[in-house]
Amino acid sequence: MRVILSDGTEKEITFDSPEGKEIYRHSASHIMAQAVKDLYPGAKVTIGPAIEDGFYYDFDFERGFTPDDLEKIEGRMSEIIKANRPFVRKEMSKADAVKLFTEMGEPYKVEIINELNSDTVSIYDQGGFIDLCRGPHIPSTGHVKAFKLLNSAGAYWRGDEHNRMLQRIYGTAWQNKEQLKAYLDRLEEIKRRDHRKLGKELELFSYEEETGPGLILWHPRGAVVRRVIEDFWKAEHVKSGYELVYTPHMAKLDLWKKSGHWDFYRESMYSPMEVEGQEYEIKPMNCPFHIAIYKSKMRSYRELPIRWAELGTVYRFERSGTLHGLMRVRGFTQDDAHIFCTLAQIQDEIFKVLDFTLFVLKTFGFSDYDIYLSTQPEKSVGTQENWDRATEALKSALEKKGLEYSIDPGEGVFYGPKIDIKIKDVLGRSWQCTTVQVDFNLPERFGVQYIAEDGTARQPIMIHRALMGSLERFFGVLIEHYAGAFPVWLSPVQAVVCTITDRQSAYAKQAVDELRAAGIRAEADVRNEKIGFKIREATLRKVPYILVTGDKEQENGTVAVRLRDGKDLGQMPGAEFMERILDENNTKTDRG
Repeated sequence: MRVILSDGTEKEITFDSPEGKEIYRHSASHIMAQAVKDLYPGAKVTIGPAIEDGFYYDFDFERGFTPDDLEKIEGRMSEIIKANRPFVRKEMSKADAVKLFTEMGEPYKVEIINELNSDTVSIYDQGGFIDLCRGPHIPSTGHVKAFKLLNSAGAYWRGDEHNRMLQRIYGTAWQNKEQLKAYLDRLEEIKRRDHRKLGKELELFSYEEETGPGLILWHPRGAVVRRVIEDFWKAEHVKSGYELVYTPHMAKLDLWKKSGHWDFYRESMYSPMEVEGQEYEIKPMNCPFHIAIYKSKMRSYRELPIRWAELGTVYRFERSGTLHGLMRVRGFTQDDAHIFCTLAQIQDEIFKVLDFTLFVLKTFGFSDYDIYLSTQPEKSVGTQENWDRATEALKSALEKKGLEYSIDPGEGVFYGPKIDIKIKDVLGRSWQCTTVQVDFNLPERFGVQYIAEDGTARQPIMIHRALMGSLERFFGVLIEHYAGAFPVWLSPVQAVVCTITDRQSAYAKQAVDELRAAGIRAEADVRNEKIGFKIREATLRKVPYILVTGDKEQENGTVAVRLRDGKDLGQMPGAEFMERILDENNTKTDRG
């Protein structure tokens, strides 16, 4: 397709490029805005950007848009597209633009114009609908070939809850109907895998208004999965030379002032509480506590590196509108660790963290990921020299390991640069989990030292790292990655023994006792229900193995084994089945 540039010329840009998709979808948002204004003249337009896989536009409208409204807007958009109206770019002075949009009754556009530093602004006219926009755009409305409006939602102007609530309409646009259908099918699959829906259906977790939004209640089945994850995490950390520690959930406010969190992270912290005349703060991080443990005695260079790990629960203030199931919460448990090492040890420690990370992610079924090196943010602490040394250490480690990465400018934390690893699930969606941060600053702030070989006191380097990020978020990703059908080693119930008649009840219960004694998570279903009903219910619960017992199985000392996907493995002795599932537990690989 060809697009109109700011100088009025045209340039060939393909839809396959990121720039092409953005221009195409942003143009679709203008078409949607025109359709809304045509149908609902009282609506005020605000902004309408392209986003990943789609676009949205925010309107100041007296009510929310209904599904019937969206259908009407889609119809009007189709008419505008069929009319093939050209996008005509014009430039004018700020004063003229203010006058124009004031006369049009568009106060939000006037507000935006008044905030611009430029003396001139650009507008686009698409056959009577005029919008403030930098562009570029496609040549005409007829270039949009396939689109769909998805849903509407409330959104505050400029994302500020103190501002007026607007009505946002989301849509998507593609080059052809085949691409659009594929995307809509993918959305349906995303809905099917939604961890909030599956979490309720499978009785894994919940969150209740009565207990507080963003605070997760782990139900027994979800808690089983969490325990399996934690047991694996602890065992592998011990193997990798880490020691486990535990720290409190709050500390004196002075600790957070000294660490810098109070100055740089206050908007994500809760209000202090007074305890016996002193202010305490619920913890947003674990690192100052690990420093306090380190400082409990003088350390020698012979002790370094020191690796301390903690499944530490922290609390951060998230606005209610941003909370999202397990993915965005107010209380969560980090798989946190801090490494204290010398400058000479830093490279090797980062190597080990990267190897450990990729092993853990692969074990849980994630082998596709993107790696980012996040650099110094605008607000930071510490010397430029230390920032440069820390950034170079991370960069060198990635390059020596042969790992491809991208630079994420300014996205480091206030005390140091970091490596972020974003895993990709089965649908190709990226999720932020792993982070590795090099920190010269907190050890300096807290006066952390060790006695070097020459007898002098020196400052160690501190490496912050989390492999899974938070258990809540990681669990949510696992639910959606596997659509709730966890691999055997992670499944809350690994096998359910179903009886055909009451005559097999004792046999089924004995089989379950033997499986549990071997460490297998099993249940018996001896209800007076038809076997088809029991099998279907176990399948919906996504239990990996369904063991059917009738008179024949009881007589032969066997079980008829079915998989949750319907595959029939036939009869096998109980000992053989037990060996099969124990092998899957040990190798963490399903045999299928």
